[in-house]
Amino acid sequence: MGLRFESALWLLLLAPAAAYIVWVWRTATRLSGWRKRIAVGLRGAVAFLLVLALAGLQSFSTIERQAVVFVADRSDSIADDAAIETWIRHAGAAKADDDAAGVVSAGLDAAIEKSPDETGVAGFAFGSAVDKTFTRLDGALQLAETMLPDDASPRIVLLSDGGENVGDVLRQGKLLRDKGIPVDVVPLPPKERRDASVDALTLPEKLYQAEQYALEATVTSTFAGTGTLRIYEDNRELSAERVDLEKGTNRFALRGLAKEQGLHRYRAELYADGDEVSSNNAAYAFSRVAGPPKVLLVEGTPGAAANMAGVLDSGLVPYDVVPPEMLPQELTDYTGYDSIVLADVPATRLSEKRMEMIEQSVRDYGIGLVMTGGEHSFGLGGYFKTPIERALPVYMDLRGKREIPSLALMLVIDKSGSMAGDKIALAQEAASRTVQLMREKDTIGVLAFDSAPWWVVEPQRLTDPKAVTDKINSIAADGGTEIYTAVEQAYAKLRDVDAQRKHIILLTDGQSATNQSYEALAENMVGDNITLSSVAIGDGADTQLLEKIAQLANGRYYFTNDQSTVPAIFSREAVLVSRTYIVDQPFVPAIGQAAEWNGLFAGGLPTINAYIATTPKETAEVALASPEPDPLLARWQYGAGKAVAWTSDLTGKWSGDWVSWGRFPDVFSRIVKWTFPQFQSSPYEVTNRLNGGEATLDVRGGEGYDGELKAIVTDEELNRTEVALEPTAPGEYGGTLPGAKPGVYLTSIERTGEGGERTGAGVTTGFVIPYSPEYRIGGLEGGAEKLAKLAELTGGRVLALDKPEEAFAASASPKRTVRDLSRALLAAALALWLADVAVRRLHVPWRRLARALAPARGARSAAPAASGTAAAALARLRSRAAEAAPPATAARP
Repeated sequence: MGLRFESALWLLLLAPAAAYIVWVWRTATRLSGWRKRIAVGLRGAVAFLLVLALAGLQSFSTIERQAVVFVADRSDSIADDAAIETWIRHAGAAKADDDAAGVVSAGLDAAIEKSPDETGVAGFAFGSAVDKTFTRLDGALQLAETMLPDDASPRIVLLSDGGENVGDVLRQGKLLRDKGIPVDVVPLPPKERRDASVDALTLPEKLYQAEQYALEATVTSTFAGTGTLRIYEDNRELSAERVDLEKGTNRFALRGLAKEQGLHRYRAELYADGDEVSSNNAAYAFSRVAGPPKVLLVEGTPGAAANMAGVLDSGLVPYDVVPPEMLPQELTDYTGYDSIVLADVPATRLSEKRMEMIEQSVRDYGIGLVMTGGEHSFGLGGYFKTPIERALPVYMDLRGKREIPSLALMLVIDKSGSMAGDKIALAQEAASRTVQLMREKDTIGVLAFDSAPWWVVEPQRLTDPKAVTDKINSIAADGGTEIYTAVEQAYAKLRDVDAQRKHIILLTDGQSATNQSYEALAENMVGDNITLSSVAIGDGADTQLLEKIAQLANGRYYFTNDQSTVPAIFSREAVLVSRTYIVDQPFVPAIGQAAEWNGLFAGGLPTINAYIATTPKETAEVALASPEPDPLLARWQYGAGKAVAWTSDLTGKWSGDWVSWGRFPDVFSRIVKWTFPQFQSSPYEVTNRLNGGEATLDVRGGEGYDGELKAIVTDEELNRTEVALEPTAPGEYGGTLPGAKPGVYLTSIERTGEGGERTGAGVTTGFVIPYSPEYRIGGLEGGAEKLAKLAELTGGRVLALDKPEEAFAASASPKRTVRDLSRALLAAALALWLADVAVRRLHVPWRRLARALAPARGARSAAPAASGTAAAALARLRSRAAEAAPPATAARP
């Protein structure tokens, strides 16, 4: 224990302080005697304490004990956690009783396994979970530093192979050196594995259609053996070859032909006999195949796109014709087309995922979209609230434009146990979407059934759609299946409702437990002008019964194995029942507001006989309109792409005069070409650097552009991320993509204005994120040297793996613990100053007070002896009384 001063020069103030005390003694004429001595003494003590506080008086004690935090590298490149646990336990056994030991786990992140204390690590075992796919040591060292106590000699022991692939451990070492914290290192041997990795897959990033190319896969192996190398293009297998592996680097080449234009993903996968690591068995690449503009024609019925195909033939535009079920299932396949035409395609034949890919292709990658009308298109096709509706320039519902017959709709929904999970969730969405299509004067009822029916929503006017939707979303799936009773109850309720259209939609994925007379029930329904449509989900449904009921009740039957189409089916049914969406009175279209298209319509237009009624969106341009007015031809910009809606058909049934019109091919060729993406002539170059769980994007290009850029990145699971790109140098930008996983990422680079709006044509490209360098063969080279340099930099030691007891063998540097006494000195000075004021200002009659207190003191001192001397006190009292009495007179004889 000792004392020291932080700023000893302040002690020079003691001399003037002493002179001040002498002056106070001489000038304190109002005080005298002991009061003067006390007052001057207090004033001197206050001055002395203040000088000590200014000088920074501190007490200190010297402690000689160690605090060691073990940092254990637990990434996947390390051989065995159990061996590290054993080493730490043996090292802790050599510590002194007052030494402290703690443990930190390191991977991509760091976790505290044990805080440093004197209990030791005798029974230590790892309990925290860390991300083992990367090695980051600097963060673990930083965490260990914060755990070290102040009252011990600090030391960190790092157990690692040195294979750092995130962060900078040497930079952290410099910070620890400056704080006087040495780092001992224990080099761990790399894990010996039979491992073969695909290090790279290379091919030209730009190809032309029908161009031959060379594709090369680089494979590194730690053993000689055999395996199978598979090459995929957009999940389509291009080749599968049996290959011989030599120890070291192997290269395998494949020649290919660029057939389909667009952006393609390539993947090489290796399946080697005896390979112990699967995380490094795949490498990725991408390439854009350029060619002439190409259109994808999707026709809902055979021949629905025949006239559009003739238009494209006349314009020398290549195209593919497919039914809805043959649409691509990969987003990259859509980038091979410049525009997509949906010709009378119902939404019930498009899965939700395919609609999302089409919408995303338009919004993010500039692909065009055209929808043409017919009896299965727009609202009649069930597109209400779908991704396709979001991309088109028109709403599918009619918003306050015409009188629609009142509708009473009963939704009879199977809630048996087989409907649990996605089925019941999609049934709820379908019912909710149907409610949104209805109006306040319509009547809605929702009946759920399992072994017995249960009214979720009693038939009522739709005055509170939210309340109805909330009740629908409360349906839970359980129980058996009984169809007849549910349909019978729905019919009984619906029969008494006053509405112009009455309809039942029945949804089930099972078979009824009983077999009743559906013929009689359907006959009664038809007699009461009630129709019924049925929806069968999956092969387990009684498809024959459901189709029969729909036919008998003058409704429609739907079967789907893709439950995501159920909401579209319900929307289509709600629209079909109203029977008002088809406008079938002939008219000559009125020219609207598409400036560069107005010249196409000069000289008069043919008659249209019918179309599907829709509502134009607020920012859409209506080029041609009906007398209602409804949009016949509308267009707009949607994200990076353009979309067009033609609400009549192109088969000639509704637009016979247009199909035979001499200018028809030129007009519709121009309309389709307007939707083609306008890519820039100098695309941006995108590269990336993997940094743990995120990727840093580096974008070059755009010289002379002073605005902002953003990248819209889409992974293979259609997850969409917007990355803001900040300028880093002239013509160079950078941004960070979180949650990066290995694979090929499609990227749209867009220019944005001050408000974030898109201001220029987008550029579609891609980039590849490889697997973590943690799994790269040979990635640990130089790890031992880096650890030795860290130890030298911080003044630490290189410890042997077979001598764990050396962890606590280093002599502990004496550790001073310092306590600042300034606050205590100031508090004491304040108390003495108050006492000084009291002595000077308060006048107390001490002598009079002493005399007044004297009897009390005497009484208190006599009290303990009173009981023992009572007789003596009584005798003294009598003696005094006798002395005070007058002398007695003698008696005369």
